[in-house]
Amino acid sequence: MVLKKWHYALIVFLGGCCYGILSTFVKLAYSAGFSSAEVTGGQYFFGTVLIWCAALITKKKKLSLKQTLKLLLCGIPLGLTGLFYYQSLKTLNASLAIIFLFQFVWIGTLFDLIFNKKKPNKQKLISIGIVLVGSVLAAGITSQKSDVFSWQGVIWGLLSSVTYTGFMFISSIVEKDTPPVLKSALFSTGALIVVFLLFPPKFLFDISVLKGLTPYGLILGLFGVCLPPLLFSIGMPQVGMGLGTILSASELPVAVTLSAIVLQEHVNSLQWIGVLLIFIAITGSNISSEKNGVEVSNNVQENYS
Repeated sequence: MVLKKWHYALIVFLGGCCYGILSTFVKLAYSAGFSSAEVTGGQYFFGTVLIWCAALITKKKKLSLKQTLKLLLCGIPLGLTGLFYYQSLKTLNASLAIIFLFQFVWIGTLFDLIFNKKKPNKQKLISIGIVLVGSVLAAGITSQKSDVFSWQGVIWGLLSSVTYTGFMFISSIVEKDTPPVLKSALFSTGALIVVFLLFPPKFLFDISVLKGLTPYGLILGLFGVCLPPLLFSIGMPQVGMGLGTILSASELPVAVTLSAIVLQEHVNSLQWIGVLLIFIAITGSNISSEKNGVEVSNNVQENYS
C-alpha cells in the first residue's frame, strides 16, 4: 500500500502524541515512590526490550558494523532528551519546563534552514508563531500565581529542546533504507547505553523494586522509547524537518488533556484555547504542505506534457 503525504504527517503527529502521554505516567510513578533514576532507567530498559522484540520478528536486513555503530550513536540525542528534561523539572515547574522544551518547534525549522538549505515559507512561520502562543496558554503560564525560575533549569530545558530536535533531524536523514523497526531498535539501544552510564541500573537487581516498576516502565517504554523513534523513522523522511516539528507539537495538547482526565488536574479555559490553537496550527501547516505538494506535482506534469 502506497501512503500519501497526509498519512506520513499523521504518523509524525502520533509520534508527538506518544511523548504527551509520558508526563502523566511519570507523575504517577513518582507518586508511587520511585526515584527519577528508577523511572528513567525503567523507561529506556523496557522500551528497548519491546522494540527489539518487534525487530526480531520483522523483516531482517544485514547491516555493516559501521552502519550499526552510526545508528547506535544517533540514539544518544534520544537518551539525552529525557535526561535533560527531567533535570530541568528539578528547578522549574512543569508548565515552565515544557515551554523551554517546546522551543524545538522553531529550532527544527532552523535546522532545516542550516542543514537542508530549506527556507520556511510564510504559512510555516505563521504556524510556528501560533504553536508557540498556544503552548504558553496550554501550559497555564498566564494563570500561575508564582513560577519557580532558575537559569540552571532554563539551560537544561533548552538543551532538551536541542537534543529532541537533533533526534528528529537524525530520524529524517540517517540510513533511510534501513527498516524502521530495526533502525528504531538501534536508536533505542544507543539511548539505553547513555542512560545506564549516567544512571546505573540498580533497580534491575532489586526484585521488589523491579516488580513494582514494571507496569510504569512498560507504559513509559512503549510511548517514550519504542514508538516515537519508529514513527519518526517512518514519517520524518517524507514530511521533512520543518513540518515534522510542527506536527510533533501534538505532545502538549495530549499532556494537558491526560492531566485533566487521569490526574484530575484543573485545566482552565485559556489552556483549552491554547490546545485548540496548537491543533489549528498543526492542521493548517499540513493543509498548506499538501497544497504546495499538489502545485509542484501539477507543474511537473505541465512541464512534461
